[in-house]
Amino acid sequence: MLDECKALANETRLSILEWLKDPAVHFSDQAGAEPLGVCVGLIQQRAGCSASTVSAHLAVLQRAGFLQATRRGQWTYYRRDETRIRAFAERLHHDL
Repeated sequence: MLDECKALANETRLSILEWLKDPAVHFSDQAGAEPLGVCVGLIQQRAGCSASTVSAHLAVLQRAGFLQATRRGQWTYYRRDETRIRAFAERLHHDL
């Protein structure tokens, strides 16, 4: 549970999770790719960070189990892993 808590300890990573909760609202310019997730480039634009910083944030969230990545050609798309997020929230509620 420590990795998950560390992943949530950053405001940008929390924002990314929030944006990916409703990608149609936060990334309206990505028509048709929503089932795959959101392209890294759009996440980077919204976050206002460098590509390497956003990639590092996404890697932390993925290692913690909050995100799933899908690679299509040169593009990587991210979406929330709702099952893992729900399980973490239940563990947190139970343990605290």
